[in-house]
Amino acid sequence: MTIATKKVWTDEELMRIKHEGKVELVDGEVILMTPAGAEQGSINANLTVRLGSYILRRKLGYIFDAQTGFRPRKNMRAPDFAFISKERLGGKLPKGFLRIPPDLAVEVLAPNETVADYEDKVAEYLSWGVRLIWLVDPNTRTVTVVRSNGERQVLRERDVLSGEEVVPGFKVRVRKIFE
Repeated sequence: MTIATKKVWTDEELMRIKHEGKVELVDGEVILMTPAGAEQGSINANLTVRLGSYILRRKLGYIFDAQTGFRPRKNMRAPDFAFISKERLGGKLPKGFLRIPPDLAVEVLAPNETVADYEDKVAEYLSWGVRLIWLVDPNTRTVTVVRSNGERQVLRERDVLSGEEVVPGFKVRVRKIFE
């Protein structure tokens, strides 16, 4: 469902929207997103626990869930999982949206979505300076890795997903994400 009026939204107005599910702001339109289904939610939680635990144990930086808004420019997006290194986000966290992009943005596709549905969002993330994007597709049981230079790689169940230089040392076999 989309609120049809296009306007300039303040962070305060966006944070006051009453809605169960996350909200994104794209080209002046507020996009109300439905809550995740069971499969999508479980996959996201599984990956969040694995990746988030790794990041927190090593004190690499901050992790954020799907309800966290990033608004480094006009639009505001809320990846399903995001990470910002401690070097880039030192000190106290803001109460409002983050004004810097994540280092890593993860999106878990819903049953009726394809990687192609995320092209605009991926382009926006790259324009913000996101260093690594993972598009997790439960339908094909693949992860499309998008690097900051736009290079893409599709990983299948037997492949190993790596945090590369963004989350150094993190590795998980793709099939484990879907278990």
